[in-house]
Amino acid sequence: MALDFGYFTLSDNRYPDNPRTAEQFVREIYRQALYAEEVGMNSAWIGEHHFNLLGVNASPLAMLAQIAGATKRIRLAPAVTLLPVHHPLHVAEEWATLDLLSDGRVDFAAGRGYDVKEYEPFQADFANSADLFAEGLEIVWRAWTEPGKWSHKGRFYQFEDVEIRPRPAQSPLRPYVACFSRPSMELAARNDWNIIYAPFAAAMVYGSLADATRVYRETCESVHKRPARRAMCSYFVHVASTPEEEHYGKEALVRYFQDALIAAFPSSSGENVPPTYRYFVEIVKVLRDIRPEKLTDKSILCGSPQHIVDTLKTVEAAGIAEVILYFNYGRKPHAMVTEQMDRFMREVAPAFEGSHTKLIAGH
Repeated sequence: MALDFGYFTLSDNRYPDNPRTAEQFVREIYRQALYAEEVGMNSAWIGEHHFNLLGVNASPLAMLAQIAGATKRIRLAPAVTLLPVHHPLHVAEEWATLDLLSDGRVDFAAGRGYDVKEYEPFQADFANSADLFAEGLEIVWRAWTEPGKWSHKGRFYQFEDVEIRPRPAQSPLRPYVACFSRPSMELAARNDWNIIYAPFAAAMVYGSLADATRVYRETCESVHKRPARRAMCSYFVHVASTPEEEHYGKEALVRYFQDALIAAFPSSSGENVPPTYRYFVEIVKVLRDIRPEKLTDKSILCGSPQHIVDTLKTVEAAGIAEVILYFNYGRKPHAMVTEQMDRFMREVAPAFEGSHTKLIAGH
């Protein structure tokens, strides 16, 4: 088995009395992504958020295009494209172009998000986001795989005789579906697409990350009669040498959950929450009451390098091919983030075979 590691951020900056500006943080994220290649990470996953709500990076495409030109090896991924607020034909054109110009380094991922305030200014249909997302991703996939001109007559999109050029360098450029729920998992399995999980959500919906990957694999194999595609997951991470450092890593995550994230989630009251988002009501209840000492390996890799290795061995055994690591959550300073990235790749990554193995050996 093998396990790759990537850099991941949602650009969270929504904190009371936060002195760090959005502009400063976007520049820091860019530098961190370049550093991810330097220390041997496989990929850079850059989140999309709008209107200075949860996160401040609104254009993963622009960020990753800049990263592509400044790097040679690292893979380039949105985490994730908020597909329902974009026209899928435009999305297909833009990401195909980046894949072509980066020599096939794009890992395209899409999701439907969870914040109605990010939908409304774009006049996007939050109440029907699941169907809007599914139709949009079908269009992106067809745009990259149809051999000539094609048409679409759907519930949300209709057009005649289009052909998307340029083609992606990868054939096919197979999407990743961000999965918080069973409908998203089924969408990925039904369409022969890859999948990416958030472990804390997977644990709430399925029982564990291992159960989530098992259900995806069984759905692909038993229901749709094809092998499962690549499964990934994200993890918050803080490498700690002392109890004080471990407490800091967990306290920063509680700050992220309670100050930055909960406000973006559908209402915990259950009112005006579309049925396809009902599971978020339970997630909010858990996160609102979470304390540092209650955090577990279902949400964060926090502790000694050996503790993190042991946890990741179970993740690898669950069938996960790559873990993307959220280092810069909770207002961690830039210098700490890069030091954490370096520590992880020196003290944790060598316990696993992956794309980093030859790079580490070369050093």
